[in-house]
Amino acid sequence: MQRVVTTYQLTLPQFFDGADITLHRHGTSPTAELRLNHTAARHLAALARIPLPHLRRSLPRLAHTDDAHSTEAAARWKRLEAAQQPVRACTLCTRHRSHGTTDTAWVHPPPRQLVCPHHHQAAPDPRLISTIRTRAAPELAAANYAHHRLLRHPRATTAWTTARAITTRWYDHQQHLTHRWHTRLNQLCTANPHLATAGRASPALLTRDLVTYPETVVLARTLATLPNRPHDTSDVLTHIAHRLSLARLTPAANDPLRAFLTHTRR
Repeated sequence: MQRVVTTYQLTLPQFFDGADITLHRHGTSPTAELRLNHTAARHLAALARIPLPHLRRSLPRLAHTDDAHSTEAAARWKRLEAAQQPVRACTLCTRHRSHGTTDTAWVHPPPRQLVCPHHHQAAPDPRLISTIRTRAAPELAAANYAHHRLLRHPRATTAWTTARAITTRWYDHQQHLTHRWHTRLNQLCTANPHLATAGRASPALLTRDLVTYPETVVLARTLATLPNRPHDTSDVLTHIAHRLSLARLTPAANDPLRAFLTHTRR
């Protein structure tokens, strides 16, 4: 929408008024998003000179709505929870796809797109004002490719959700992989000075998903490939420690990994 209004040299309210679309409420990206009803989406498609089915394929969030028979073209700002907010897309990918007209776009990426391996950029948190350069930690790009391979496994979704919950707990409680993650965090902060002034959140919080990404992928792959049969927990922990390049792994009784191995896989 911003690219369209820039082309016409208008503000967003002026654009909607000229397009005969009623705009409700107020908001800005990424904390809120515009929801267009069917009639408003048709108006947008006509002005953008893109057939509506093509526009919907490019913009999955421009979904079919329940008010498809409404005669009034209307758009409404909807406030998003933090987990629903989009993040900045890779600036170089955006510049290429927009033919140089902009380097800013917001996306709702699946977890496998946390890192752009081609341009070494990432945006793990919507509060970041710009993307993070990741060349200082080349293992992040390698993790992206490994994550794509993981997705071929039938247990990939469950394994990823479980692994992410486990590594997030380890990161927040400074367990098992703290030294490695602290080193990676320092590398990213040195290469991205803007992290120090990114907002109210600390760099450690803003980059958490990125810092833990390689180990989360390894753990998810390991959990996905565990056999569906009873097994000795200590043997599995030894195997996981080896995969994570740890000398040993001795999680406490309340550790989410031990809980997963003890209860979920009985």
